[in-house]
Amino acid sequence: MRTAYVNGAYVRQSEAVVSIEDRGYQFADAVYEVWSVFDGRLADLEGHLNRLERSLGELKIATPMPRNSLLVVLNEVVRRNRVREGMVYLQISRGVAPRDHVFPENVRPAMVVTARPVDRDAAAKKALTGIKAKSMPDIRWGRCDIKTVGLLPNVLAKQAAKEDGAGEVIFVDKNGYVTEGGSTNVYMVDADGIILTRDLKANILAGVTRLTLLDMVSDTGLEIRQVAFTLEAAKAASEVFITAATSLVMPIVAIDGHPVGEGKPGPVASALRDSYISHARRTASA
Repeated sequence: MRTAYVNGAYVRQSEAVVSIEDRGYQFADAVYEVWSVFDGRLADLEGHLNRLERSLGELKIATPMPRNSLLVVLNEVVRRNRVREGMVYLQISRGVAPRDHVFPENVRPAMVVTARPVDRDAAAKKALTGIKAKSMPDIRWGRCDIKTVGLLPNVLAKQAAKEDGAGEVIFVDKNGYVTEGGSTNVYMVDADGIILTRDLKANILAGVTRLTLLDMVSDTGLEIRQVAFTLEAAKAASEVFITAATSLVMPIVAIDGHPVGEGKPGPVASALRDSYISHARRTASA
């Protein structure tokens, strides 16, 4: 039996409900975060909490509870669901109010937390072969730096990728530069072995796994640069990979049917995946 936290109560997930006038349902007026769970503990805890608070602030949604209390709820949902290896999902909306575009007054934010297991062995096997990607024009709104639940362009693009036999979409802006994935940050390795990824001046999300990876790379002797690169450069790269709390570090072996490098996971992505998982297990917080 799975358990969810909904607005102050722990309930059976199959019986969990929110109001039809919740603004997350009506307007996508809500933010979310996803943590990986390793050995029953939350990976990159502070990074996700920091980004959550920033997203809430950008949308002027009140924080529903102090950080310490929120941590108690997150860990309790993980515990009640007996998740040792998996993920925990948090969503906070502006709250419940009669439908009106302007912000309601004197409304409490609504909060939902769920958790589920992840098959790490299956994910590891996928990483050994890598996944394919499909490029798509980036038609999302101009504030992708806020982690909102307004993800319809991502949903449509990822569905198109799936129908084309790909595991992720790579968004490309109007100038031909890669922005990010449908739910990931994107990297390429150039001919000199330098890792490239877009900087945060572009319309992309500040990935927490990305932030951890940037810190880790500086200790490995590898060089990483935050610069723009084209889709054609990515197709010609020796390696392309993505990062996210859900996919961790995942190699891309083909884009639009064109093999990347040798058409198999390369040494940089594979090594960074192992390093990230080791780091996450070592530093995860309860």
